[in-house]
Parts: sequence; structure tokens; C-alpha cells
Amino acid sequence: MEPLLKIKKIGFRYNNKWILRNIGFDAQQGELIAIIGPNGSGKSTLLKLIDGLLVPDEGEILLKNRPLESYSRMDLAKEVAMVAQENHFQFPFTTMEVVLMGRFPHLGRFQFEGKKDMEVACQALKSTHCFNLKERFIHELSGGEKQRVLLARALAQEPVAILLDEPTSFLDLRFKKEIFDLISLLTKKKALTVIIVSHDIDLVAQYCDRIIMLKHGSVHSSGKLDEVITAANIEDVYGCPVVVDKNPVTNSLRVSLI
Repeated sequence: MEPLLKIKKIGFRYNNKWILRNIGFDAQQGELIAIIGPNGSGKSTLLKLIDGLLVPDEGEILLKNRPLESYSRMDLAKEVAMVAQENHFQFPFTTMEVVLMGRFPHLGRFQFEGKKDMEVACQALKSTHCFNLKERFIHELSGGEKQRVLLARALAQEPVAILLDEPTSFLDLRFKKEIFDLISLLTKKKALTVIIVSHDIDLVAQYCDRIIMLKHGSVHSSGKLDEVITAANIEDVYGCPVVVDKNPVTNSLRVSLI
């Protein structure tokens, strides 16, 4: 199957300093990919390049075999949705209003949401198990509820790919697992390509199909769970010794500091 996304040896620099260099990988439809690495390794910058917010200084990114820069901003938003790490709302929007924001790329100039837009928004809310929150104000929601609503907004764009930048930051263990359960379910059910940046190595190891580990702006290792989540790789990239245990029943991994 032809990859949905092709990242071909891209590099990006800021003020003449290379932030990313020689990054390359493909992403298939229905695949959940994690990007991990220490702070400052270029993870969030990589997501912004894939979302078209930044332009690589070298290499290229292809979406559906078409150069990313050939898409207009509106057309790209119909294909790729981003759930950013920081989301601040200056006004007291309701949950439904926030999710309807995801319909913006599908509306003409000065056009208001119609019946189809409401149907798509309602289905997105149901898919993320927060339809019951539709009349609540976004600033009244818990962290876990807000993340589900933001994921619903991304789904309302009807994209083929969703990018998530540390969606479980500041959440407790229960909500972290809930968000990963939901992301995994939506990836398979809707055949989405999902790329997630995360510091939660245990959850990444449990849910993701493939893992890309960055170090100093380059790919240190990439592949399946057992190929990337090793004690040697983690110590080399994160600078701390760990023990990696494998559950013989579930094949999930647990990373413990020594």
C-alpha cells in the first residue's frame, strides 16, 4: 500500500541552527506512530513541519504523493488536523462551538454551519464520548474532558491524518490511559493516520504500531516496539539507566528507572 505520508530527509534550522536534520519515514493509513525523545530533540518542530506551519529547509514532505507546499492552507486543513500542546480560549465557548470550529476548512467565505456540519460535529462528539458535554463551557471541563473535546474538533475536520502534541500532559494516570484508548480506537475504526508526540514511554509502548526516537534533531532509532524501546537506546538518548520489562501475556513493556 502506498504510504499516506512520506517524510523525505527533511531538515529545519532556526537562526542558522539546525533543529532537525535528515529526518525520514513513511506513515501508512490506519497507523499509530509515536515520536519520542528528550526535551529539545525537535519533536514538536517535526509535527509543525508535517502540519505545514513550518517549511523545511531541506528535503520534502509528501501527502498522498503530493508535495505539502502545493496545498493551500484550507485544503491542507481538510487532510491534516493538529491537536496542539497548548490550547487557550479567550472566550467562553461551549463544547459544541469548539468542535464546530473544526468545520471551518469546509465552509465558504461568510458561510455559516449547516445541517451537515452539525451532523459531523455531533458524530465527532459521540466518537470521543463527550456528546453529553456539548452545552458545557470549555473552561469548565476537566483536563481529560477538554482533551477529548479537542480530539473531537480534529475529527470534525474529517482529516486523513491527525497530529497530537503531548495530548496527555498534565493528566493523571486514569485520563492518560483513557486518551490513549480513544486514540487507538479511532485510529483503527476510522483508518486514520495518527502521529503522536509523547513523553509517556510506557503508554507509547503499549499502544503504538511504530516508534521513532529522536536525539539532537535526528532519528536515533525507528521501528517496532522491541526494536526501539530497549534499555540501551533509552540510556543513550535520555542519559539515564533503565530496566525494560516485557509482560509475557500482553507483550507490553514497562520502563523503570534504576
